[in-house]
Amino acid sequence: MSKFAWVTLTTNDTYSLGALVLAHSLRRAGTAHQLAVLVTPSVSEAMRQRLQDVYNVVQEVNVLDSQDAANLALLARPELGVTFTKLHCWRLVQFEKCVFLDADTLVLQNCDELFEREELSAAPDVSWPDCFNSGVFVYRPSLETFGKITEFAVQHGSFDGGDQGLLNLYFDDWAQSDIKKHLPFIYNVAAFASYCYLPAFKQFRDKIKILHFAGKLKPWLIQFNSENRQALTPTEYAHAADLIQFWWNIFCDNVHQQLSDAMAGLAGALSQLRLGEQRTPEQEAYEQLMRRQCWEAGQIDYAGRDSFDNIWKKITQTLESKPSPSPPKEEDKSGTS
Repeated sequence: MSKFAWVTLTTNDTYSLGALVLAHSLRRAGTAHQLAVLVTPSVSEAMRQRLQDVYNVVQEVNVLDSQDAANLALLARPELGVTFTKLHCWRLVQFEKCVFLDADTLVLQNCDELFEREELSAAPDVSWPDCFNSGVFVYRPSLETFGKITEFAVQHGSFDGGDQGLLNLYFDDWAQSDIKKHLPFIYNVAAFASYCYLPAFKQFRDKIKILHFAGKLKPWLIQFNSENRQALTPTEYAHAADLIQFWWNIFCDNVHQQLSDAMAGLAGALSQLRLGEQRTPEQEAYEQLMRRQCWEAGQIDYAGRDSFDNIWKKITQTLESKPSPSPPKEEDKSGTS
């Protein structure tokens, strides 16, 4: 059996949906190596059983929290503190070399050649290319390295409060020391393509090997029509609509039937969907919940259901259906009502 492994992390049942789809995307791509997932205590037993079906190793780890509220505030992403838990990946010493993948990544093509790289190899971050993005990186498990990084974290913290800021501080020579440790961007392409690289996304999309749903948009939060199995991709992600649909295709083919109502969060809710069937009131209610979450996350379908015309139509219908107020009662001659 291979001594190399793909490694990811999940901290709850909802995020485990991403880990399950990621595992199946790796299998579909024909990887020759093992799969390992780190889980925190908040992942339910029901979900762990499903993870064990597709991962060679499912290992529980404790939550490491940066407790760096000031720096996390800069990103308005306080939940990133627990991403320090990612450091536990260095403790998987049963493997010689690993590639870490965030659970919100999707493998589109075989990437086994990444194991030819050395620690710490990663792709440049789209927002600051002199830093690497920690959603995908090659490393060598080592208890010594784990100890050194955690000690460094205590002494120096992280410039963004999360694992990416910490790892860029620790591996601070990445930008200048060895070009071989710079992975091509196709191994960690952000799904959100800003105007400055949207043309390049379109030009090189067939070469993309790993897509990363970085940021607040996660494929499992995108509106989904269970009847026709189609994802309702927000307008600003239209360039990646087919890739988002690919995530949902894997979910429908390989993940959905394995879910149960014993799971927490969206995983439990998704288990109740009846794919390819006429939507029930329960499914309608679920999809409305998903739509609300999209709104709260700023993912609004301005050109579709959430267009001004549709919103105004809904407001008008609500106002017209509201009963007219009863006229006030006239007082009787005695002065009582």
